[in-house]
Amino acid sequence: MNLSTAALARACSLRPGRTLAAWGVVLVLSIAAIVTLLGSGITTEAEVTTETESKRGYALLSKRMPDPNYVDELVVVRSERYTVDDPAFEQFVAKSSAGINARIGERQVSSDRHALMIPLQLGDDPEGEIDGVIEAVQRADAHPAFSAAVTGEFTLDRDFTELSQQDLKEGELFFGLPAALIVVVLVFGAVVAGLVPVLLALVSILVAVALTALVGQAYELSFFVVNMISGMGLALGIDYALFVVSRYREERRQGREKLDAIEAAGSTSSRAVFFSGLAFVVAMLGMVLVPDTILRSLAVGAILVGAVSVTAALTLLPAVLSLLGDKVNALRVPVVGRRAEVGREGRFWNWAIGGVLRRPVPSLVIVAGLLVAAAIPVLTLQTGTSGVSSLPDRFESKRGFTALGRDFAAGQNSPVQVIVDGDVASPDVGAGIERLRERMQTVPILGPPSVGRNQEGDLAVVAAAIAGDPDGEEARAAVRELRAEIVPDAFAGVEAEVLVTGATAEQVDYSDLIGLWLPIVFAFVLGISFVLLTVVFRSLVVAASAIVLNLLSVGAAYGLLVLVFQHGVGADLLGFQQVDTVEAWVPLFLFSVLFGLSMDYHVFIMSRIRERYVKTGQNEEAVAHGVASTARLITGAALIIIVVFIGFATGDLVMFQQMGFGVAVSLAIDATLIRTVLLPASMKLLGDWNWYLPSWLEWLPEVHVEGSDRERRTARPATG
Repeated sequence: MNLSTAALARACSLRPGRTLAAWGVVLVLSIAAIVTLLGSGITTEAEVTTETESKRGYALLSKRMPDPNYVDELVVVRSERYTVDDPAFEQFVAKSSAGINARIGERQVSSDRHALMIPLQLGDDPEGEIDGVIEAVQRADAHPAFSAAVTGEFTLDRDFTELSQQDLKEGELFFGLPAALIVVVLVFGAVVAGLVPVLLALVSILVAVALTALVGQAYELSFFVVNMISGMGLALGIDYALFVVSRYREERRQGREKLDAIEAAGSTSSRAVFFSGLAFVVAMLGMVLVPDTILRSLAVGAILVGAVSVTAALTLLPAVLSLLGDKVNALRVPVVGRRAEVGREGRFWNWAIGGVLRRPVPSLVIVAGLLVAAAIPVLTLQTGTSGVSSLPDRFESKRGFTALGRDFAAGQNSPVQVIVDGDVASPDVGAGIERLRERMQTVPILGPPSVGRNQEGDLAVVAAAIAGDPDGEEARAAVRELRAEIVPDAFAGVEAEVLVTGATAEQVDYSDLIGLWLPIVFAFVLGISFVLLTVVFRSLVVAASAIVLNLLSVGAAYGLLVLVFQHGVGADLLGFQQVDTVEAWVPLFLFSVLFGLSMDYHVFIMSRIRERYVKTGQNEEAVAHGVASTARLITGAALIIIVVFIGFATGDLVMFQQMGFGVAVSLAIDATLIRTVLLPASMKLLGDWNWYLPSWLEWLPEVHVEGSDRERRTARPATG
């Protein structure tokens, strides 16, 4: 099996004008699709697509006991000068409420009578109406004698959306992109060579966003998909172009003519890019399995931008190189540019790799031990969801939450609700409800429970407000206690189905769902990756060792994530929030992204090692050459992604801090300790057994990722 990446590269380089024109048409169509279709194809809503206990409870409530007095938002008005009994207080509230387009519920007065809580029920378009409510509250808050704040479901959604967009925009555009450009220019030592990968990445991003807009017409996608595309597009687009352009320059230094150099890069680096992209897509497919619209949207975005990035590297890039020729080295950076142009990798890499190969056992033991030690804190991993308390104080929902906690129960509009489905008028069910109500009063974080029944007598609701953050650890623990102990004890032997629902129960169900799917995604991605690597490199050992090494870097990243965010080690120094939990989706997201990116590097570096081994048959020499010749590129490629995700980590939203920190740390480990120490040390110890393929697998197709037929000679791998 001889993949035609070389032929594709030559064809595109022979007709660069046609290739660029075709891509120009694609870009014009992409921009049109983005302008006309993107808005209707994405949403801020998130949904778990499988049945959970909380969803079943909500469904029963909606069907049999809809609440006409359901509260969307809570406004807290306070005055240190007046009490609610003073006419001035009432006049201020009446004047301020006049501008609010919402139904006002039964008001509550604080114990010191200096604060009033006003429940609001919004209309048919709550997302559109919440802005008017917030504006009215902010005008009221400007009064010198009064303070006003609002919090609730739609205020919180608005603030999280605004903060996430702000963090992602600043992280990608104002930090990630400029930093990535600087890194790639330094890696190549020339401005033009550095701009080419960035421009190809931007093209890939635009086309992938357009494809997302088209997919969104059939399947509504989360608005986070655009940020995923831009982040992964920068990472993959620059990386793939970096590998191909570097190989082209290397071939030109060795005396090949321009078109021959492009073809040679196409038969080697482009082929490695193809399989790297395939490995990345496989890793992303794991997230598609999870019944969560946000994770599936992120996976779709990553898969689309990965596919477009590979296509651009295989077609558009050869055409650009054909037009530029040696001008790709133009605008050379002083000092760095000269060294990069003549192909000097530097003494450091040769010294480092040589030291590892001379002492493989201590190198392997020490570094593997460090990574295992770093992974140990993952044993204390707790997952959950960051709630309103994790927001900066400047946001309206956080101010309202603080005001509620000061004067009332903070969880007034997010109560725990226990749904009893049965004959609620019967003595047995009634006794169970009473036992439940009494036991709920013993849970410190829950307020006094109230009991409501529908007119048909077949449904009851026992609800209790939460005295704290509904997304906090205490609230989640209370829900778990209700489900595991209190409800089963209260309704033992009673013919009724009892479901615990509410906002907190919803978050508990989400965490449990992700925990259930995490090992499934692990098994799927690892299994498919093992098969892919076995076929690509015709070696069981290469496939198995790649998975072990990648798991070491992922495990260390998990452990450091827990150490910093849950245990607070270095959190203040790094500017991060210490929280009780790691965001539920972060571990699964990190595994998929990190495994995909790590496989990118592994395929590229192993293709160079395999290429050398095929030519020489010398394992140690092939390892030394392959690792040393790619070390600068791998480090530069990883550094590009690291700076992009550091931009995410510098934001205020704790979920993005965790995501950015996890990706950055893992890739730093992968590009240094894994690729320059563990990989060469393990391959030195394994010797020719690195290329072991049992005789009963000789039927596997030979894809020859290391190069074309005329550039390789028959290797002698170990067989058995």
